[in-house]
Amino acid sequence: MADSIDVVERSTNINDKLGPKLLAAAEQNAILRIGWNSAGEKVPKNGELGLCPALPKGSRMRGLGVFGSWIAPYGQGGSFTIQGDTGAFLGAGNDGNTILCERMAGNHAGYAMRDGRITILDGVGNDAGAKMTGGLIVIRGPTGARIGGGMSDGLIVVHGDVGSEPGSGMTGGRIVINGRCPAPPVGVSLRPLSAKEVKEINTLLGDPDLEIPKDSVCLTQSPSLIVEGRGDIVSSSDLTGIGLVPSDEHQLAQYSVSDTIALIGERDGSNTPVALPLPMLPIVPSGKDLFIDKNEDAIASNILSGQPFITLDSPRPIDFVLINSENLPDVPKLLSNAGGIAFDLDDLPAMNSEEIDGMIVSTTYLIGYSAPVIFIQGLGRIQSLHVRSSHHNVDLAVTRIEDGSGLPEAAALPLIGRSSKSHLEKSATQTGILLGFSADGHDLAILKASGISVICCEVPMVEAMDLANWLCSIDSDLTAILRRLGLSSIDELKRVHLRALDHETAAVSGLRLVGYERPLPHWFAR
Repeated sequence: MADSIDVVERSTNINDKLGPKLLAAAEQNAILRIGWNSAGEKVPKNGELGLCPALPKGSRMRGLGVFGSWIAPYGQGGSFTIQGDTGAFLGAGNDGNTILCERMAGNHAGYAMRDGRITILDGVGNDAGAKMTGGLIVIRGPTGARIGGGMSDGLIVVHGDVGSEPGSGMTGGRIVINGRCPAPPVGVSLRPLSAKEVKEINTLLGDPDLEIPKDSVCLTQSPSLIVEGRGDIVSSSDLTGIGLVPSDEHQLAQYSVSDTIALIGERDGSNTPVALPLPMLPIVPSGKDLFIDKNEDAIASNILSGQPFITLDSPRPIDFVLINSENLPDVPKLLSNAGGIAFDLDDLPAMNSEEIDGMIVSTTYLIGYSAPVIFIQGLGRIQSLHVRSSHHNVDLAVTRIEDGSGLPEAAALPLIGRSSKSHLEKSATQTGILLGFSADGHDLAILKASGISVICCEVPMVEAMDLANWLCSIDSDLTAILRRLGLSSIDELKRVHLRALDHETAAVSGLRLVGYERPLPHWFAR
């Protein structure tokens, strides 16, 4: 396989060239080809990834060669025939494409698809059809483990033997198997098909070579006891055990102005960074919650219109879309009116470097390559998060505190600081944190002094007017703190301004204990 940087560059160029041609070709009922030159000679592809995202309705593609991951994701109604093998996440988030892979596909084919049809003729890897909510997947040949895992609707038809744990976690849909099937896991039942079902499925397949026989079996969800678990352990504290003290600076006048702006996406001058009025990205379910009529309250409207948020739905042009397994099919629509992307790596499947490249290439094509990209992952995987974010040139690496470990925020600060120094110091990737509570001005000042660039958090309420008042109070508190410390800019906050207010906070954070004025001795031990 070619060098990853070269593969990404070639893949990006292919998408850029194909984009303007797709709609015109659809109108002319023409087929666009990848893997042939202009003279019709074969030049098979070798590892290109992230190709042809969001194929529009009526478009037709044909590809030749060995393709990488994330081919034809987020489909909108086009068709793609692959004469060769393809990597993981074929047709991920499909919402209408018809995809035919004439050879083998990798893991997570049809992941989180909602509609359309994917046919694979020479076997597939693990987790095919995982978390699908609709559509049809047809596989000829053996499958890996956990086919249809977590699916809630749709149909999977397999002509071949299936791997272990078929249908694990499924809550709906059907998996039809014409081949050997191991004992299904708890919550999944195996039954014969009725004559009516066989006829219905064969009519849907519409191909004599893919028809299922009468002795095929079907996996469906089976009733089981619902046991309420303990749930994730939440963080055991907040940041109230940390104080802010002045250094040698004199207190500023009450009428002085302090700079609270933070930037995301300061690269090599090839793009315009996103300016945050406050160094934070609050998270709301929908961008619709952020509108206030200027005639109703012009001041509150201006506050909200200038502050970017992270949202799952209906983003404004300045907002970041949080992409997870639930909204994957909606990515083309969401990114058509957004300012950036935030990938929730805790909710998406585990991916290797090549698969992450494929996800980034296919997704950033839809919003523009200059748009800032954020990775979000739990504190327990912070080194992996920082290494990957630096390697893939992500703009912001956000550490989620509430990852089920229960670690307090104060203990997270040295973990984030050491990892950032080791893995992000020589990169353009900034450090972020996702709190388990709604932040205030005191929290923002502490985290900025700890070396964290951007703070993400849930909002205390979703009413637009209340959100504007919340942001206004944060700005007021933060400005007052900066004046007290004698700082004209939030970028002047340093670790020297922090003190642990109690012994326990000093023990887990490594901060100077107030009064003792130095870290506790065990922080110097080897």
